[in-house]
Amino acid sequence: MFEKEMFQELIQYGQNQGATEIEIAAVKNIGLSVTVRNQAPETIEYNRDKNLSITLYINNKKGVVSTNDLRYEKLKQAMDSALSVAKYAEADLCSGLPDKEYLAYDYPDLKLNYPWDIDSEFCIKQAKRAELAGLELDKKIKQCDGATFSVNQSMLMLANSHGFTGHFPSSDYALSCVMIGEDKSGMERDYDYTCHRDIHQLASPSLIGQMAAKKTLSRLSPQKLPSQQAAIMFMPSVARSIFSHCFSAISGGSLFRKTSFLLDSLGKKIFPDFVTIQEKPHLMHGLASAPFDAEGVKTQSKNIIESGVVQSYLLNSYSARKLGMISTGNAGGIHNAIIHSTGENFEALLKKLHRGLLVTELMGQGVNLVTGDYSRGASGFWVENGEIVYPVSEITIAGNLKNMFQSIVAIGNDVDYRSGLQTGSLIISEMIIAGK
Repeated sequence: MFEKEMFQELIQYGQNQGATEIEIAAVKNIGLSVTVRNQAPETIEYNRDKNLSITLYINNKKGVVSTNDLRYEKLKQAMDSALSVAKYAEADLCSGLPDKEYLAYDYPDLKLNYPWDIDSEFCIKQAKRAELAGLELDKKIKQCDGATFSVNQSMLMLANSHGFTGHFPSSDYALSCVMIGEDKSGMERDYDYTCHRDIHQLASPSLIGQMAAKKTLSRLSPQKLPSQQAAIMFMPSVARSIFSHCFSAISGGSLFRKTSFLLDSLGKKIFPDFVTIQEKPHLMHGLASAPFDAEGVKTQSKNIIESGVVQSYLLNSYSARKLGMISTGNAGGIHNAIIHSTGENFEALLKKLHRGLLVTELMGQGVNLVTGDYSRGASGFWVENGEIVYPVSEITIAGNLKNMFQSIVAIGNDVDYRSGLQTGSLIISEMIIAGK
């Protein structure tokens, strides 16, 4: 545990040496990850890390130093080093701590920490169960490409010279399994996983192994599609990425650097009327919940998109000042983005798609956030008359994100909760498919 008194003493020391503003952030992590293959441990990784960073300002001149030696005398030396850096830095009038009025001096307990005394034997057992369940499902499943159980427990503490001190512990547990199947046409692979703050809320290892195997079997004997324009439906696991591009484009860094295709979009409509996206940072047990952001600014629920219209950018203190605005409490990113559904379940969405491509995996990084141009490798399934007819692979899908956003016709209620960005499947009315 980090000591509040030590932080306060260190801040006082820095101020005595000439710093006008100081922030100290410290993180402690304890983690264990075990991977099993062929019912035997392949890797066992254990980590125990501490890191402390000092960010200080001398009249808008910034100095930053990090250290993992947390002895007080060494921290004083780190403070001296940060002061030396700041003295020779150029002044930036937008730099500095958040304004005091926005700091989370009072914040809620979001129940993010469920510590559990886990050893490697427990992790091995869980991973073995997942692997075995997948291998036993069907003779076409030839091998497991690894089943991994991991646990991470962390503590974050943040303090600054405005009198703010905040801390919260958190835990993360995850189990994943990758299966390889083979038939006369070749080999395919797929995976499944479960994750939660509370280990007791994880899906069973057997279910994860079986789901990984079933998904792998469904991908065997893929066909190639001719190049065309068609409707595309994204499964929740890949639909998340579509919305993440929107968040990147309305983040402060992209906006003040003018490297976004959504410049000056505040108050403008970029989605259809039915699209509303909420940020809910105070969800109990949430995978991206946080009582305050990475600067100590209080987080609060808000509509980022309402009825298709941009209601809020995603700003930290620096980008807010560059844009002449105020921080939105998004230093470090977005905290639980909830995409509202149009009400259809997965089967109803397939009927609505009628004929087109169901995308289950995306590959490559072909997204230009300056222009919005979008081109990524994909695989999934071809749909006819609202029914999945065969798997497809080795295709590329392309479009422009502005047009893609406006062309969303439905968002399902088949929400994937295994992320801080929660959405169901979505349908885009038309995109380019590059195939054979």
